[in-house]
Amino acid sequence: MTIGDLHFTARWEADAPRTVARIKAMLPLRSQLIHCRWSGEGCWIPFGDIDLGTGFENHTAHPAPGHIIVYPGGISECEILVAYGGVDFSSKVGPLAGNHFATIVAGNEQLPEMGRRVLWDGAQDIAIAER
Repeated sequence: MTIGDLHFTARWEADAPRTVARIKAMLPLRSQLIHCRWSGEGCWIPFGDIDLGTGFENHTAHPAPGHIIVYPGGISECEILVAYGGVDFSSKVGPLAGNHFATIVAGNEQLPEMGRRVLWDGAQDIAIAER
């Protein structure tokens, strides 16, 4: 995963097989990462009204730094969230839970800088691909 000029390596989470398969089918993914409005220290990629069709699996409302989750759609818009600090996942409709489908395993020391850039410099280009 590349965010601006920052590089991260993540591993897929075995406890979210439907979500992993669906996200893999979307790769390579290129978008912009924007700062969360309600959730705290996280950044997100909005996907609008799409429904991933995965349901909930390995879901959490409190991802740890380096956890990558996806809200699969429903009462709020579909989105991928990258946690760089404390997150209480929510939206304008209230608390949400997202499927924890990947975890950053290399580059974690860059997470605070990623968050700073997205918060203070604005949306950052993001590319997610599988090697």
